[in-house]
Amino acid sequence: MPLIDFGGTKEQVITRKEFPMSRARKVLKKETIAIIGYGVQGPAQGLNLRDNGFNVIVGQAKSFKRDWDRAVKDGWVPGKTLFDISEAVKRGTIIQMLVSDAAQRAIWPVVKANLKPGDAVYFSHGFSIVYKKQTGVIPPKDVDVIMVAPKGSGTSVRRNFLSGAGINSSYAVGQDATGRAEERCLAVGIGIGSGYLFRTTFEHEVFSDLTGERGVLMGALAGIMEAQYDVLRVQGHSPSEAFNETVEELTQSLIRLVDENGMDWMYANCSATAQRGALDWKPRFKKAVLPVFKELYQRVKTGKECARVLSACGKPDYQKQLTKELSVIGNSEMWRAGKAVRSLRPAESAKIITKTTKGVAGRASN
Repeated sequence: MPLIDFGGTKEQVITRKEFPMSRARKVLKKETIAIIGYGVQGPAQGLNLRDNGFNVIVGQAKSFKRDWDRAVKDGWVPGKTLFDISEAVKRGTIIQMLVSDAAQRAIWPVVKANLKPGDAVYFSHGFSIVYKKQTGVIPPKDVDVIMVAPKGSGTSVRRNFLSGAGINSSYAVGQDATGRAEERCLAVGIGIGSGYLFRTTFEHEVFSDLTGERGVLMGALAGIMEAQYDVLRVQGHSPSEAFNETVEELTQSLIRLVDENGMDWMYANCSATAQRGALDWKPRFKKAVLPVFKELYQRVKTGKECARVLSACGKPDYQKQLTKELSVIGNSEMWRAGKAVRSLRPAESAKIITKTTKGVAGRASN
């Protein structure tokens, strides 16, 4: 396996070259992969595996009509490839736990009761295993415990697969009961469309993931955007101008330059005025938010964020409350302005997005 230099530290990565699809199919030839939950990651990973020629079934509670109907629409056949959760676990040999973290705690007794010696329990997040004292998810000793964690939403996992790009994923083995846990893990990782896989642990994955989601990836990003937008609006700038300078230029121009060659390259390809301002103000923003990130990481590490998730997301009316909270964001002036700005984008942008969701290059055949 190649060693890649990540900023002075060499790490082992597994690509499609080292672990080709043909090997993945050979490893999983006699396996039945049961996708448990057809909400966010379930459709993407299930469809990618199916398109790549693996034996896949879906386990979904029929009481969640929206997810059940979506599975049927995607071609999963009730009684043949679509079952309730207990039946899917009985039929499967690799059980992919892809319901939400709070739901994993709720369904675990049913899953555990139907596991068989030699099965593999697969996760795409370390949450349930790392916080087992709070979740109660403790697999029996005679099953493999593995994880492949795509670095993106289910939408991105599927979209990148269809475009041929793939998505980066981390992987870990938490328990090797069969002696085959790692190769099963890597085979599924390649099967779901990972561009490359890097080794981690369940602990490191959940600590970095919860910090990232609450931080730069979602929470901090949204908070910083709102703060800048509000300042611009108070100073008399129009909604269109405030949104363009806060969000549109970032998502449609600058972040793409960062993606291509890094932050320094993006700086080098902006005006001298922008460069100087960014270099001068970057340390001030880092100093301002560093204490917040330190507090956030400690809350994640000590399980306080886990307790918050289980308490809030496990409530019967959580979806209703979530809809209310999201509507506050969606109905804010900033994101109503964003909707108007997006409607004015050149038609060519829409064509690019449509193309990436309809391509089939990601269906590896080697």
